[in-house]
Amino acid sequence: MEFRIDPLPYDLDALEPHISARTLDLHYGKHHKGYLEKLRKQIEGKPEAERSLEDLIRTTEGEVFNNAAQVWNHSFYWKGMRPGGGGKPGGALGSAIEAAFGSYENFKRTFAEAATGEFGSGWAWLVVERSGRLRVTSSSDAENPLQRNLVPLLTCDVWEHAYYLDHQNDRAAYVQGFIDHLIDWGFVAQNLSVATGGEGDPEADRRYREGATAFAESGKAEPAARKAAKDE
Repeated sequence: MEFRIDPLPYDLDALEPHISARTLDLHYGKHHKGYLEKLRKQIEGKPEAERSLEDLIRTTEGEVFNNAAQVWNHSFYWKGMRPGGGGKPGGALGSAIEAAFGSYENFKRTFAEAATGEFGSGWAWLVVERSGRLRVTSSSDAENPLQRNLVPLLTCDVWEHAYYLDHQNDRAAYVQGFIDHLIDWGFVAQNLSVATGGEGDPEADRRYREGATAFAESGKAEPAARKAAKDE
């Protein structure tokens, strides 16, 4: 199995002012790609190279686990954001959030507390349990809910490299911007639908795939408008 990471589904500056192009360039172009390169070297020519990332996350430990999980976690994180995101979700997802947390405002507070309260590096997650009920959890370093038989729906990266260039040590400001302005609820709704036996949200999938932009070897994203003009 050849491990790879997808192009970002938006331009480097598309998430500003909440996440800057400088942060995204470093985070995606150096950290995320760095985990992938390390994983490839660690498993080259070994049985692990024939297994999926999800399988490696569930069954390995040490550096192979760390890099496999960080490749998966970051890929999932990028897909959970979009320019002009955030706000209160509707439909089945909105109903599930209200059933689990009492209100959308309670969800926001719970998710923000998980993200800001995680000591050191880690992640905040919205997950669905086997029962179909939603819950918020956090994890340290590269840990992933898949290890606990939970299905991830959304994640927020709270490693310092995700926010320090933009917000310094004010993690709370970064988390608030993520919740209020960046979450792609279409992506989350699609994950919930698939996890609970539905077919997902075709429109969310189309938006993600059509919005993906090429990431040049130089480490800079090619603006979507220029790419579209070039492809015509």
